[in-house]
Order: sequence, then structure tokens, then C-alpha cells
Amino acid sequence: MTQNQQRVAVVTGAARGIGAGVARRFAADGMAVAVLDLDESSCAGVVDEIAGAGGRALAVGADVSDPEQVEPAVRRVAEELGAPTVLVNNAGVIRDNLIFKMDVADWDAVMAVHLRGAFLMTKAVQSHMTRAGFGRIINLSSTSAQGNRGQVNYSAAKAGMQGLTKTLAIELGKFGVTANAIAPGFIETEMTAETAARIGISFEELKKMAGDAAAVARTGRPEDIAHAASFFASEGAGFTTGQVLYVAGGPCD
Repeated sequence: MTQNQQRVAVVTGAARGIGAGVARRFAADGMAVAVLDLDESSCAGVVDEIAGAGGRALAVGADVSDPEQVEPAVRRVAEELGAPTVLVNNAGVIRDNLIFKMDVADWDAVMAVHLRGAFLMTKAVQSHMTRAGFGRIINLSSTSAQGNRGQVNYSAAKAGMQGLTKTLAIELGKFGVTANAIAPGFIETEMTAETAARIGISFEELKKMAGDAAAVARTGRPEDIAHAASFFASEGAGFTTGQVLYVAGGPCD
């Protein structure tokens, strides 16, 4: 595939964890990748790794919840890498608490990054997709969409990502654009390590608990999600849209 033919992907929240794993996988699949996160400098490690392996990558700093940052960021990707036709809405934050302790700021922060961010990024990128007659939108949901104690904000946001996904599939399908969601279970990332610290146990203890509860008797890793994203982003996935794939090491309803 020549540079002019190369697909360009934007992965949000890609400086670490699942986003970084997806960015690396997309680069290995032959795409040029915009590694987008709140702090551009934090993306350097992933970008350097991709470039060192012979790929093309661009570090982009933007707050996905701010339209005045999203639109210039997408323009920059189009100018420096090419028109983006693959988008992974992965950026996220957690502000866990029980409902009676949760304040409005914690609710709004989670909704802003997950849902508003996915909306703004999709709105900015979809015109490139429809013009190309090809697009792949991949939204990160979670098993928490089914409900999880202490995560009323996060659970609501991740359930909302599923509704967003299905509606995008309906609206954009006739333009050659698919929209699908991945709902991870427990994945070993910096964020889950922070969760362990917050609840007062070691990360090894938390991983053991999660692994013991999984049908496959292990916890997930970012590359497990990256494999699923690679399929949804592929040319061959054009008849798969509006789906939610639980990648959780066991059955989910």
C-alpha cells in the first residue's frame, strides 16, 4: 500500500493502556496513526515506537471534550498524515464513588470525556469518511455498561456509548461507514492499577480476583482489545456494524 493509499487512523486516549495498544496494532496493520491524548508530549513514546518499527505516526494533543481543540486537531491529522477514515473513541476518565457521595463535577467530567468527546471526534472525522466512501468508527464501551457498584457515572457513559454506536451505524451505513463498540472486561492498564490503589489493595491482588472470576482464568491485556479493534477497522468488516463486542474473558449478556 502506498502512502497515498494508506489508511489513516485516529486513536484517542492513546498515550497509554488500551489506546496505545490499539495504536501499535493499527500501525502493524499498515495504517498511519494519529496518537491523540490530552498532553501531546505523553504520546511521544508510542509515536517513537511506531516510527522505529517503520510506521507513520503523529502525536496530537487535544481535549476531546472541547470543540475548539477537536476541530484543529482533526485538521492537523488530515494535513500531516492524510484524511482520517478510522476513528477509535477510547479516551476516558474515572471518577468512582457511590451515588450519595458523587458530586456533579464527577458526573460531568466522566460524561464530558466519554460521550461528549466521542460525539465531537466523530462529528469532526465523519466528513472525511463519507467523502472517501469508507469509514470505521470504533467506540470503547465496557462491561460496566451493565451496571457496576460505585460507577453510576462511568456505567451510564459506557451504556451511552453503545446507543451512540448503534445510531451512528444507522445514519452512516449508506456512506460506507461502519460503527461498532468494544466492551472490555478487566484489562491490565495503568487505570486499573490506579483503581487497586484507590480501594486499598495491591494490583496483583486485584488482578488475581479478576482472573479467578473470568472463564478463561486470566485477566485481559491491551492487545486483546487491539485484536478486536483490528477486525472492526478492516476492509473485510464492512458488513458488520452496530454491534457491541464484549471482550471480557467470559460470557456477557
